[in-house]
Amino acid sequence: MQSSIDYGYPWWLSYGHLVVFFPALGAAALTYGKRRWLFILALTFTIWSAAAFCVMRFVINVNGEPELPTQAFLRSGTGRVLDLGAGTGRSAIMVLKARPQATLVASDQFGDSFDHHFGHTDTPQLPIANNLKAAGVDTRATIATADMRKLPFEPASFDAVVSAYAIDHLNRQGSIQALAEAHRVLKPNGDLLLMLVENDGWARFAFGPALSHGGTRGATWWRDRIRDSGFNLVEEGYKPLTLYLLAHKK
Repeated sequence: MQSSIDYGYPWWLSYGHLVVFFPALGAAALTYGKRRWLFILALTFTIWSAAAFCVMRFVINVNGEPELPTQAFLRSGTGRVLDLGAGTGRSAIMVLKARPQATLVASDQFGDSFDHHFGHTDTPQLPIANNLKAAGVDTRATIATADMRKLPFEPASFDAVVSAYAIDHLNRQGSIQALAEAHRVLKPNGDLLLMLVENDGWARFAFGPALSHGGTRGATWWRDRIRDSGFNLVEEGYKPLTLYLLAHKK
């Protein structure tokens, strides 16, 4: 078994602020008692970079094991789940750990967007396969290469669908198509859980607009598109860096 899980996110998301912290700390030390304005500036960058590092490493923690944002998702605890845009398996592991009686299909195009976020590999399914195995959930998961805008699955073939930080990579039309496909493959009364990047106070403090997805689309746009796609929106909320929306198929 692989010894540890590696989601493949770039190092700077967790440790990039240290590149600012150490030079700023050195500058503060060199200017202490000499040039007051340079010292204040260096000290400000030192404090900010240290605080931002703590936010990214311990509050947002993109390389950590996430928890379901709501226990109302797949409340029965059993069923077949589709993960749209599974990437290297973070959301798939989240669901399978929280719902130990469920099975899951982890789908992704494993194409240009995957390469952009996780780096190119000749065997793009290998990172997610390794992570599922390391998490001890591989026996309940299968991996499928699929475009979420045109899924190769039969209608009403899943009890729940999850998409975490993936559908908001698409443009507006692509997002609408993906929601329509999620509705098509869900069984009646099935759950849809969307987890979207929210450029909240934590993210703005650490990175400004650099982590923003989805252009100008906000919660209202997603609520309307979910309802237009034939879902009832039943819950929404916020976690660090995350807007989540839970809906049921009508």
